[in-house]
Amino acid sequence: MTSPEITRKSWLMVAALGLVWGSTFMVIEVALEGITPFWLAAGRIGFASLLMIVVWAAYGWRLFLEQDKQAWGTLATIGALSSAVPFMLLSWGQQYVTSGFAGVSMAAVALLVLPLAHFMVPGEQLTLRKALGFGMGFAGVVVLIGGQAFQSTGASLETAGRFACITAASCYALSSVLVRRLPAIDPIGLATVLLIVGAAIVIPSAWIIEGPPPLPSGKTLAILAVLGLLPTAAANLLRIFVIRSAGPTFMSLTNYQVPIWSVLLGYVILGEPLPASLLFALVLILAGVGLSQFGAIKRLFLT
Repeated sequence: MTSPEITRKSWLMVAALGLVWGSTFMVIEVALEGITPFWLAAGRIGFASLLMIVVWAAYGWRLFLEQDKQAWGTLATIGALSSAVPFMLLSWGQQYVTSGFAGVSMAAVALLVLPLAHFMVPGEQLTLRKALGFGMGFAGVVVLIGGQAFQSTGASLETAGRFACITAASCYALSSVLVRRLPAIDPIGLATVLLIVGAAIVIPSAWIIEGPPPLPSGKTLAILAVLGLLPTAAANLLRIFVIRSAGPTFMSLTNYQVPIWSVLLGYVILGEPLPASLLFALVLILAGVGLSQFGAIKRLFLT
């Protein structure tokens, strides 16, 4: 396993992921008007896996570039942790918690990656500067979302819902670290297999929990296609490229961008008001990124 290499391309890919995932929340809200939560997850993962199978076939079905029988078990684990399990946990948990708490939970992915990468990924050692930077970025997200993130909904299952959101964040963090630890592997094949595993879990789960799939309208089908193409298939492939080259810690910076893009796009497209805390939150997040990635930023401008 080579040491992480953060380049200009790495920064561009992370920025693109932040924008794509930040805009996904608006699309999901519209989709939920015509389909249930678990079938929404099943539809986007199912469509994305079929799309990636076609792409994978065009590239010759390549997967492992060096033989490692134990890696198949790791692939199955990553497939469950990177999409199916957290999708279902969030779909269930968000019924009982505030949307702000769910947002803070996703921002916590970056903090959860730090100790995992320190012990499991060579070249990703935890330093005081890195910890302070990620903590500052997390504080910026909390400021942006506001106090409502920690308000109680009064739901009887609120504690369980919060636990489900935190567990989903832990799944994303662990899957990122495991992707980095895989042996030499083709990224297109890897992205496809992970989506196939996710679809194999979430589709029967949706059927058991919500019954047969509803008959969606043309509008809902079009939205599912968009969700499957961009924030699921394309973003999953891009995520793998970032993790395999720049490492899971750098990849986790995406989680600090998502709420910023969500707020800005809500203002531009939906006319939602900008929170008064936006500027302060943005300063905290950018300062945290700058502190945690000081070395990478320095190399970026010196090369």
